[in-house]
Amino acid sequence: MDNTSSKKVAWVESPDGYLDRTPVLQFAMTSVLFAFWAIASSLNDVLITQFKAVFELSDMQTAFVQSAFYAGYFIIAIPASLFIKKTSYKIGIMTGLAFFALGCFIFFPASRLVTYVFLFAIFVEAIGLSFLETSADTYATLLGPKRLSTLRLNVAQTMNALGLLTGILLGKYLVFQDSNLHTEMEKLRKTDPQAAIDLASEQLGRTLQPYMVVMAIMLLFIVLFAIVKFPKCRPQTKSGDVAKATLGETMTYLAHNGRFWQGILVQFIYIGAQTGIWSFTIRLALNVSEKAGAPITDRDAANYMIVSYIIFFVGRISASYLLSKFRETRVLAVYMIAGFVVLVGTAFVPGMASVWLAVIVSLLLGPGWPTIYSRTLKTVEDRRHTETAGAIIVMALVGGAILPMAQGALSDATTMQFSFILPAIELLIVGLYFVSEFKRDKYTPAQLKEMTEKGEIAN
Repeated sequence: MDNTSSKKVAWVESPDGYLDRTPVLQFAMTSVLFAFWAIASSLNDVLITQFKAVFELSDMQTAFVQSAFYAGYFIIAIPASLFIKKTSYKIGIMTGLAFFALGCFIFFPASRLVTYVFLFAIFVEAIGLSFLETSADTYATLLGPKRLSTLRLNVAQTMNALGLLTGILLGKYLVFQDSNLHTEMEKLRKTDPQAAIDLASEQLGRTLQPYMVVMAIMLLFIVLFAIVKFPKCRPQTKSGDVAKATLGETMTYLAHNGRFWQGILVQFIYIGAQTGIWSFTIRLALNVSEKAGAPITDRDAANYMIVSYIIFFVGRISASYLLSKFRETRVLAVYMIAGFVVLVGTAFVPGMASVWLAVIVSLLLGPGWPTIYSRTLKTVEDRRHTETAGAIIVMALVGGAILPMAQGALSDATTMQFSFILPAIELLIVGLYFVSEFKRDKYTPAQLKEMTEKGEIAN
């Protein structure tokens, strides 16, 4: 029975905040949120290609799009967690949706001013997404039995793959045209500077269209979340009150949790690798095809990301199945080390085969973020610190701001293709982390279920 209401509900909250069963509608609505920040991330990959041509940027400078995006996450995650503590996961989600919609709205003046107001719009958008991730990542782990928290988060993250695919399709058909904008802009700057300015203005205006669609969807979901009843999923004292801790108490508690900070570092490295791979795949396809003497258009290059996200979706589904059967550390170690091998091929195999290897590696990225998140959050045994701990894990997304810039700098110094050696090394480090966790992952999901039914471990 939900202690906050006299009405009967379809779940029972345990003292540590987990539910005895998963409420289908509420879990489904929470899972859809995972698609929203994926759409934004995917559209960033489109903006990087667009800005490269319009603003004459180096590869390192284009990475500032990701920096503005993930800086919003880093700065707002802790304030978002404190806000959620004072209100609820539901209010945190609705606040995130509102900020996301506001960021999309700012694209209206940005597309007309032809300035880096775009970066401010992306930053505001990221504020909203920080609220969403800080709420939804943790909330999804709590919406059901504790032993299934990692699997539940991986299932919810399946929507992330669909969001990535939606974003790149919006970019391909609403932003990109059937031409190579970079080449076209270079020619016009030499022959007709005014025409180049006009084309740049027109192309930036096209970036507005997908954000109009996204803004409408955000407003719709604010209404839906306002209507539907959600469980609180908050730890409780013996008297039934919500158990709370101050920020200072939480930071003191976490300061002595070495495994938690190890997980933060690994998440930082992992998201840096994933963001770098996806940020530069379109650029890699354009670059390699041009060197091969058969340049492709921006829309053609976007097809490689479409295939990447389809493969990513398949990889996430298959990983969720494997995680329901085998120990998660074994599954992730194999995935990450295999990803290292594939990206080494991307860095050194000649021709368009290198692009296809950059695409194929997405098959192995599916379980990375949610599994690291869930394992890291599980190290926080005192559930009073869950919201803030989850926010700090979300702050690790700043790896997506810093490490792609390093990859861009490496690309400027060498070649775009060779720069993929950096995310290769990063995936290897993540793989070795999971190898080091073998000793703490003693039981398969089937064994855990049996032990739970016998009462040998908590649900």
